[in-house]
Amino acid sequence: MSDRVRIYSDGSCLGNPGPGGWAALLEYGAQRRELCGGFRLTTNNRMELTAAIRGLEALKRPCPVELYTDSRYLCDAVNKRWLQSWQARGWKKADKKDVLNRDLWEQFLPLLKKYSPKLLWVRGHDGHPENELVDALARQAALGTGLPEDSGFGK
Repeated sequence: MSDRVRIYSDGSCLGNPGPGGWAALLEYGAQRRELCGGFRLTTNNRMELTAAIRGLEALKRPCPVELYTDSRYLCDAVNKRWLQSWQARGWKKADKKDVLNRDLWEQFLPLLKKYSPKLLWVRGHDGHPENELVDALARQAALGTGLPEDSGFGK
C-alpha cells in the first residue's frame, strides 16, 4: 500500500482541565508533516480527539489511513463500537448520562466515514519515536501564550 498515510496523534493537558495542546504527525512515504495547536482551558480527552480530527482533516484525498494514538478513549470508542452505541442511544452512554465531547465526536464521525482509518493503540511514554514526538509537540503547544478558547469545553 504505497498510498497509505500514517497519522500519529496525541493530546496533552497541564492539569485536567487546564491549558491543553494537541499534535498530529502525518507520514506519507518519506514526507512528514507536523501539526499542533492548543487551548487555554480544556481537557486531555478533548485534546486527544482534536489531534485525530486535525490529522484527518489535513488529508487531501481518501486513502488508506493508520491512526496511531495512546488514547484508549479514542481507540475504544471506535474499535469497541461505543461511538455507534452512543449515537443509537441519542448520545447517551449505557449509564444514561450524556456523552462527553459530543461536539468533537460529531466532527470526527464524517472523517471516520470518509477515511475509515484503522485506529491503533500505542503505549504512551514508552519510547515509541513518533508518539514521543507528538507528545512533546502537544505539551509545547499547551505551554503557548495567547491560546484561544476551546468553545466546546464545558458544554
